[in-house]
Amino acid sequence: MYIKRHIEAIIESNKKLYPAVLITGPRQVGKSTVLKNLYPTTNYQTLDNPLLLQTIKTDPVGYLQLQQIPTIIDEVQRVPELFLSLKYMIDSKNQKGMYLLTGSQGFELMKGVSESLAGRIAILNLLGLSTRELCKDDFSSPFIPTSDYLKNRNSKINLNLNELWERIHKGSMPNLCSDTNLDWETYYANYVNTYLERDIHQLEHVGNTLSFLQFMTSLAGRTGELLNMDSLARDVGVSAPTIKNWISILQKSNIIYLLQPFYQNINKRIIKTPKVYFTDTGLVAFLCKWLTPQTLMNGAMAKAIFETYVVSEIIKSYYNAGKQPNLYFFRDTNGVEIDLLIYLNGTLYPIEIKKTSFPNIKDIKNFKVLSSYFPDLHIGEGGILCMHDSLLPLGENDKIIPVNYI
Repeated sequence: MYIKRHIEAIIESNKKLYPAVLITGPRQVGKSTVLKNLYPTTNYQTLDNPLLLQTIKTDPVGYLQLQQIPTIIDEVQRVPELFLSLKYMIDSKNQKGMYLLTGSQGFELMKGVSESLAGRIAILNLLGLSTRELCKDDFSSPFIPTSDYLKNRNSKINLNLNELWERIHKGSMPNLCSDTNLDWETYYANYVNTYLERDIHQLEHVGNTLSFLQFMTSLAGRTGELLNMDSLARDVGVSAPTIKNWISILQKSNIIYLLQPFYQNINKRIIKTPKVYFTDTGLVAFLCKWLTPQTLMNGAMAKAIFETYVVSEIIKSYYNAGKQPNLYFFRDTNGVEIDLLIYLNGTLYPIEIKKTSFPNIKDIKNFKVLSSYFPDLHIGEGGILCMHDSLLPLGENDKIIPVNYI
């Protein structure tokens, strides 16, 4: 069963503006599925075919010349040689919507795109299913904690506590969400094995996939925390430079998102280390062996994984609208922290994320430090994203915001 994706409208609009559109994201999030659903009669080519792969490597221009326009090319990162040939074909024909591309290995893919197709291609990011998509909520604006946004939200999402944790535990992979016959644990075991064997094993600088799996598991246990490469290196038994390299691989594969600290100048009082978030909470639960929604909800990682869910849903709201999220966090050397900052047009919108149904005004006491650190910026409306069931005011400029409003 196909679940409608919000990014469909963005793909269609960019197809009319650019010769090529690239959808990039982790494995199995539905990149090729959304294209085949949107354009069911369009010529479809997948570079998973070994014989086709060899043919293209031998004569990429000849291959492209034989294809009907438009063409969907899946797993395009498998043939980096194809990018220059795509540039040649695009420049020769000068048409919009010639090629629809997908790719999951961002570390190779983006290099080819930036070197060959700059100005000729729209690049869109796709993660797993958002809660909006799963609940058939067609609201598609990126999240921001303003009165205007919240007045227009009219959310169709009405998950109770148990349903929310079932959602967090299951994760956001379309196949798993749409097919009730799939076993959750088996699915993620296969997902991890495929990722290690097909993506990671191909990289020369990842020699030991077992160590890499141990690294992923250790990092999953730190989702929502400041990134500490030295601690990870000690846990896994590899060097800190190796951990840095592996972090880059997960980041460019869109398995993790590094939330950067917000600062405008060299201020020794502000922490400048990023926080790490996995983009799929189901993968975190699997790697950390939280095998049921109930154990996850009541376990030691509940706060961190709830925060991970909220951050990933906000990121999806931007990606699905074809935008890059300007998301940050704040923390100073005294431990004063704000979970999330959205920075737009010179304004900072502060957000706290609380795994509670009963937040209070003390939870936003740190908002007031922003004006002293950033006197040239406007501090906009903020709020607490939490499990409360209704939208309520909280002080003059802030609100209690149910997580269903993302």
